[in-house]
Amino acid sequence: QVQLVESGGGLVQPGGSLRLSCAASGSITHINVMGWYRQAPGKQRELVATITSGGSTNYADSVKGRFTISRDNAKNTVYLQMNSLKPEDSAVYYCKAQGVYSRESSFGVDYWGKGTLVTVSS
Repeated sequence: QVQLVESGGGLVQPGGSLRLSCAASGSITHINVMGWYRQAPGKQRELVATITSGGSTNYADSVKGRFTISRDNAKNTVYLQMNSLKPEDSAVYYCKAQGVYSRESSFGVDYWGKGTLVTVSS
């Protein structure tokens, strides 16, 4: 069974930094795309950033230049370095793995983590 576990959330002051991590576990053979999404109270879940297994990245306009996504394919782990944080970045951040191939599945399956809370406040 594939599981995603996020870590690194917390309380930070405006202008500060946080680094989120998401590790995928299970008998995984390949993950096509890993990414981060966020959902603030009363709002829909939105894309923050994604990265392919080849390293191609995509960012929401609101985080370009401040956030950096990276991944370690050997560890099935994705990271999100968040700098110059703003109060509007406060949300639950979710990790998503798209197109996960494992010894239990010959076709790609998508998985979500349970989320980690990021609060930006003075």
